[in-house]
Amino acid sequence: MAIKNIVEKFIWDNMDTVLEQKKDMCSCPTCKNDIAAYALNKLKPHYASSAAGEAITRAFFMENQYYLDMIIAITEAVEIVSTNPHHRVG
Repeated sequence: MAIKNIVEKFIWDNMDTVLEQKKDMCSCPTCKNDIAAYALNKLKPHYASSAAGEAITRAFFMENQYYLDMIIAITEAVEIVSTNPHHRVG
């Protein structure tokens, strides 16, 4: 297993759930990448280099406060990107 940022996977795994709450938000790849980048810059990365390390880190995410911090970062990112999209229109 290569080293990976478990927070990034969490952001991608939970982004669509947050986007469902904002019906007028564009969900094109450019906007989703911008949302992920914004949210990831707000959160401390958590890296794992093994399946066991990934499991331990994921268990840490189940703590209510850290989970809420990640959902808040995604929600804030959706709000920012929705008012300033960088994708090409038309």
